[in-house]
Amino acid sequence: MFIQVIQGQVRDRDAARATLERWRTEVEPGAEGWLGGTFGFTDSGMLVAVIRFSSPEAARRNSQRPEQQAWWRQMQRHMDGPVTFHDCGDVSLMLSGGSDEAGFVQVIQGRVRDRDRIHVLTDQATSLISRHRPDILGATLAIDDEGFMTETIAFRSESQAREAERGEIPAAARKILDEETSLIDGMTYIDLHQPWFASR
Repeated sequence: MFIQVIQGQVRDRDAARATLERWRTEVEPGAEGWLGGTFGFTDSGMLVAVIRFSSPEAARRNSQRPEQQAWWRQMQRHMDGPVTFHDCGDVSLMLSGGSDEAGFVQVIQGRVRDRDRIHVLTDQATSLISRHRPDILGATLAIDDEGFMTETIAFRSESQAREAERGEIPAAARKILDEETSLIDGMTYIDLHQPWFASR
């Protein structure tokens, strides 16, 4: 799997979302290898789009299509300032990898100093999550060539997520979480309170 993360401030959330929705009818039918996406706006009006493709080649072919380029020119009109892209060929799934049924999505970003160890910790965390965090439906972990990480965690609801955060966690889970945190520089948390999803 290949993931592209797109982020940027928007001028008009409704107009930006309408243009994103229009992609499904005007561009998506010819987008070979497109699997789906997770989308949302932060409280400050930043758009976060986490888009999944079957491979980097599929994503590259889609970006070169005239229909895609014309659509992106329309989308850029809604952006207020620079837009950042993170192309991630290093992708891991936790549990189901996410869910279109999620009511809340949290995005964690930062720069990884040891990606091999992060993968080991992610594998260890998956079994613990399945036993102790029923509020989590799944997650994706995507790392670009420069080591910038985007983890997207899908929760059943924000209220369940907040309640679970306040609870006790097993010592084994705390050890994994603490080590993972120590390996990520500049960690930030982005909350998508009203996410939406698309999938093929």
